[in-house]
Amino acid sequence: MGNMFKTAFLLTAMTLLLMFFGRYFGGQNGMFLALAFAAVMNFVSYFYSDKIALAAYRAQPVTREELPRAYAAVERLTQKIGIPMPKIYVIPTESPNAFATGRNPSHASVAVTHGILGLLNDEELEGVLAHELGHVNNRDILISSVAATIAGAITMLASMGRWAMLFGGYGGRDRNDRGGGGLTGLLMLIVAPIAATMIQLAVSRSREYQADATGAHFTGNPYALASALQKLDTYSRRIPMQASPSTAHLFIIQPLLGMNFGSLFSTHPPIAKRIERLTGRPAEFTQ
Repeated sequence: MGNMFKTAFLLTAMTLLLMFFGRYFGGQNGMFLALAFAAVMNFVSYFYSDKIALAAYRAQPVTREELPRAYAAVERLTQKIGIPMPKIYVIPTESPNAFATGRNPSHASVAVTHGILGLLNDEELEGVLAHELGHVNNRDILISSVAATIAGAITMLASMGRWAMLFGGYGGRDRNDRGGGGLTGLLMLIVAPIAATMIQLAVSRSREYQADATGAHFTGNPYALASALQKLDTYSRRIPMQASPSTAHLFIIQPLLGMNFGSLFSTHPPIAKRIERLTGRPAEFTQ
């Protein structure tokens, strides 16, 4: 229920934000145009955010024959948990990672990268898949997917605002403003943190701890997931994943974000802390 409230709050907040920008750049007509755009975005966010996230990483659906290891593990786990079998996808990258998406357990998808399949043994892979099914079972996949779509829309809006200012606006108020460049920078400084804050509101770090705990409970083997996290952390640094800030929170290991606002979008707790919670022992020893 909490996640449904958060989803409604996010969609409402995005609508109001779009209307504000619409009015600022285009007056009354701009506001109505923004309202229409928001209605479409809200519909798309709710029903298609999972497909957008999968398409963004060129995830391809795979059959049982193509990926028997993952299918066997997911089948075993879903029967144990009592949720429907999700669709399985592979992302064509050597950077090891995984994420789950969808609006509820009946419409869920689990995506793994090509790199994770070669890196982890069967027990570790099962631990990662159990973590992702933990997100599905905890019903926090809708809020993550919607947050990704909304953050992307806001960032896109900031870009549109920048172009509007460069070309004198859409009949907006800043036509005579000679400090357009400064205003553009200010707009980006305001909008990017708004997008980040919306993700932070929707996707707290506690959900990763919760999915780790749920996944470990499903497999009965917290050490396998801890070992997988250690490997994923090491190898994802060697082969960084190209991810957008608005969808980085979906992954089991947060991709490295090479951008100015990257730290604002940090939604994952430190790996050492996650391992410590799983095993009950410090992942690194300090004096």
